[in-house]
Amino acid sequence: MEQGIAGELCARMAADLDAAFPDLVVQHQHLVFRVALRVVGDSASAEDVAQEVFVRAYRTLARYPAERVRVLRLRPWLGRMTLNLARNAIRGWRATTDIGALAHHPQAPDDNPLQLVTRDDERRMWARLLAGLPQRYRLAVALRHVDGLSYAELAETLGRPLGSVKSDVHRGTALLRAAYDAEQRALARQEAV
Repeated sequence: MEQGIAGELCARMAADLDAAFPDLVVQHQHLVFRVALRVVGDSASAEDVAQEVFVRAYRTLARYPAERVRVLRLRPWLGRMTLNLARNAIRGWRATTDIGALAHHPQAPDDNPLQLVTRDDERRMWARLLAGLPQRYRLAVALRHVDGLSYAELAETLGRPLGSVKSDVHRGTALLRAAYDAEQRALARQEAV
């Protein structure tokens, strides 16, 4: 279904970029922001990167012939653009991870306070563990398992061979699992004391 929605949006942008572009932003703003956040590490900088991505995307699409816009694979194209702009943004300074922004998700209407606290604690823990991975693995795992990119989209986004990104996702997931297991053992030892 994702390809159908993306294909329909590309066809609409090829016909009338100005009318369809706001839908591109609405459909992909969360992906662009999350990718930027994982690279730059703080919400304000990620918002700046995301804004620049969409400005550049519009300018680029305006120059493309309609046929090229129709066949564009939006998620990897925007993901790659976001990675490039985010990496450019952090050259010369070291980012710190904004765990709160990584862990924020809207609540469901039927959540009770205990469920909210528990879910927020779990999200913060996973965001912290994910942030502790080397960037190569962090990006691959997050783009695959958090943002839902296919392996083909992931390879295109990262500009790396399919086998390499599959390996990075596998290794990153194993590192994440090991970090989680170590944390659970440490918590169990604390509770035993």
